[in-house]
Amino acid sequence: MRVRPVLAALMLAATIAVPAAFAGDKAKSETLTGVVSDAMCGAKHMMEGGAAACTRECVNKGSKYALVVGDKVYTLDASDQASKDALNKLAGEKAKVTGTVKGDSIEVSAVSAGN
Repeated sequence: MRVRPVLAALMLAATIAVPAAFAGDKAKSETLTGVVSDAMCGAKHMMEGGAAACTRECVNKGSKYALVVGDKVYTLDASDQASKDALNKLAGEKAKVTGTVKGDSIEVSAVSAGN
């Protein structure tokens, strides 16, 4: 009969501990500074006309914008038109991108010139 209270206590502890363990996985917003590019070209553009023209052409053909930070290329998931317009304006230039980083991609919340 003592097994039931012990089992109940263990189940209660597990119920509390599991959500607490995942609480640290909440994505937080970060700001990264890099050069606006496209996911297909990354840091190395192949088209004539410079990085800005190549980025815009690749995006027009279906590639996503990207942010090159050192040797790392992040694909940018920009859902609002203001962010897309800012990325288009800053194509080939240094920019600050704020958003949620998930592996090699960033869910964009804000874009500004990178100074």
